[in-house]
Amino acid sequence: MNPVTILPSKIQREIIIGNILGDGSLEFNGSVGTRLQIKQSVQYKDYVFWLYEKLKNLCNSRPKQRRDNNQWYFSTRALKELTSLHELFYKKRRKIIPTNIPELLTSPLTLGVWYMDDGSLDFRPKDHYAFVFSTDSFLLKEVKILGEAIERNFGVKASVYNSLCRGRRYPKLYIGAKGRDKFLSLVKPYILNCFSHKLPQL
Repeated sequence: MNPVTILPSKIQREIIIGNILGDGSLEFNGSVGTRLQIKQSVQYKDYVFWLYEKLKNLCNSRPKQRRDNNQWYFSTRALKELTSLHELFYKKRRKIIPTNIPELLTSPLTLGVWYMDDGSLDFRPKDHYAFVFSTDSFLLKEVKILGEAIERNFGVKASVYNSLCRGRRYPKLYIGAKGRDKFLSLVKPYILNCFSHKLPQL
């Protein structure tokens, strides 16, 4: 398939960056174009269709459901514009955090999409709540860069925990008491109902 020249809008780019930080993946076609692939479990079908509605002018077909695991999925066309993001976020087929992430992670919308993809809530009624990002696939130094970008651009204090599991370290981004209220105010307007379990019931 020949690459298509379509410039995503500002909002589309903000959503796409959130997807890349989360569950979305970029696939380079070996020539010029790159496509964004979205996959989610059946419980997040509404999210898949919300993303599709936001990005549908970049796509050839509507979301479909797999027969083997019931996942909902879709992808964009092979776009030249997405190749520049692929070059930033991938190194030797591994998704990375580019050093210029502070220039890319600037919108609460991006933060909200990323949280829907990869965030979770640590909540105990009348006692405690915090937000955690599953940044396990990134290097510790990359997660620290993410934390610094969130604090610099949004004023949200984030910590990095290098948790140990089965003899291996997995860095996670943690937003506790010093940053949680500001973070909640930023992302709450974007969180869909199917992700309501990721918001504290205060």
